[in-house]
Amino acid sequence: MKPENKVTIITGAASGIGAACARAFAAQGARVVATDINADGVCALASEIGCLGLPCDISDEASVNELVRKAELEYGPVDVFFSNAGIANGGGPLETPVEVWEQQWQVNVMAHVYAVRAVLPGMLERGSGYLIHTASIAGILSSHGNLVYATTKHAVVGLAEWLSFTYHDRGVRTSLLAPLGVRTPMLEGAELDSSLVGNVVEPEEVALQVLEAIDQERFLILTDPIAQKWMEGKTGDPERWLAGMRRVQARLKG
Repeated sequence: MKPENKVTIITGAASGIGAACARAFAAQGARVVATDINADGVCALASEIGCLGLPCDISDEASVNELVRKAELEYGPVDVFFSNAGIANGGGPLETPVEVWEQQWQVNVMAHVYAVRAVLPGMLERGSGYLIHTASIAGILSSHGNLVYATTKHAVVGLAEWLSFTYHDRGVRTSLLAPLGVRTPMLEGAELDSSLVGNVVEPEEVALQVLEAIDQERFLILTDPIAQKWMEGKTGDPERWLAGMRRVQARLKG
């Protein structure tokens, strides 16, 4: 799919990957609708790039439906919905309050479901559309320390895979963005270990990778080639992979 003239909603667009993708899609001629719970941030971006900026709490289905309604009133039917927003609070199963699980489940998983429910019927009726979902390599492999994040991102991977094989032949394409280390507000203040996050890349690099993937209508978008090697290691020998993850866990605790 070419972005030009495509009505494209991007969530989490006030900063990081979302903002970079909004700029990149707009530069390619897309009619971008940028949204974020950070109203000031998304309105500033909209003013900068000349797109439609609509603050929205994507964890609430009624708000997502209203977002889509306003986007379609302004630009017409949604061609691309990029579910990018996410949060990473949380830890292990014993110390993390249930309320944190519920909050992260709503933002990291259900927001994607709400988006699909809002735009998929129209896409199926027209026989075309594109759904992009930001997960994380944590959703394919895992992550140390934050069980909540790893669990919700695994759910996003499962959702995107299902959508891809179920609706591809009906004209709706799906891509899954699974970043490794990206220089975003989520990583601010974190002590980064290259053996765990690979080479930290800029959001603008990721935006170009996303554009390339949708041009090719390719499902999986990895931001670092090392991720492919790690994935093959996990699927090729799960026991060895788990043993390696245990060693990393011991090193992090030590």
